[in-house]
Amino acid sequence: MRAIVVRDFGGRPEPGEVPTPEAGPGQLRIALEAAGVNPYDQKLIEGALKGQVPYDFPFVPGLDGAGTISQIGAGVDGYEIGERVVGKFFVPPLGHGTFAEFIVVPPDTAIAKVPDEITAIQAAALPTAGITALDLVNASGLRAGQTALVVGASGGVGSYLVQLAALTGAEVIATARPDDTDRMIRLGATEVVNYGRVPVTDSPTRPEDTQLSIADSVRMTRAQIDVLFDLVSPPPGFAENLTLVRDGGGAFSTVGSAVEADLQTRGITGGNFVSSGGAAELRDLLRKVGNGDLVVPLDSTPPLDGAAAALGARGARGKTVLVI
Repeated sequence: MRAIVVRDFGGRPEPGEVPTPEAGPGQLRIALEAAGVNPYDQKLIEGALKGQVPYDFPFVPGLDGAGTISQIGAGVDGYEIGERVVGKFFVPPLGHGTFAEFIVVPPDTAIAKVPDEITAIQAAALPTAGITALDLVNASGLRAGQTALVVGASGGVGSYLVQLAALTGAEVIATARPDDTDRMIRLGATEVVNYGRVPVTDSPTRPEDTQLSIADSVRMTRAQIDVLFDLVSPPPGFAENLTLVRDGGGAFSTVGSAVEADLQTRGITGGNFVSSGGAAELRDLLRKVGNGDLVVPLDSTPPLDGAAAALGARGARGKTVLVI
């Protein structure tokens, strides 16, 4: 079967041929139509879990995928041949991922049936980013009347997070590039803080351009916020953004930038966040997409052979999905 393969840790992904897998007892085989691309895919290629989880080479990347059931192993109930499904497939040994025509998985992984009104491309864009965003909102306890700041709102997780936070009835401040402002507003943000230089002056005859920090920009309109969702900032940036959060509020970093003691001294909940959601959360997201409450934020849909460029891309506005 066609697949994207990596020959060793840190290698360049390239098109290749690998054996078509067969569904053994207790397994499902899925004929994949689309595979979601996530930053973590590249981290796994670079060996993020080397020594912690077994790897197989040649390594086929990809955690997220959508397609149809093509083979059902002995002892598996509740599925039919041709049924449309989507999942987040983190199944050791790693290296048998979704950047391929077929994948074999156990049915107790994070898998859900796809409603007719949702395309395979939309479905494949949901699992990792969407589940992370939903887990963040659920963990924060965000509610109507509160204010949340989403730092790094333009990417896959951020684009879902803005929408899901807005669905709680909270006011959402999103950070984004100036030319992404309108999209953030359409997704539900009530205010957008732009990256880049802005004019600041104490006299109309002496204008100056300066670089305001995110925290300083937010303080121009808000004294404080209730919840910080920071998807991108290194520790110094997170610490500065944390000064915006009221005592007893919530602050979450998805890149390991929180110093737990700094939160504890002010009674702030959250910290360094790792998503643990699975099939139930994925079904919830599919329901929200199906009833129109959640928009799937697609940035690009390159073919499978474009995986190397997609993995190396930066500054995506939403999700990249490989079409198989």
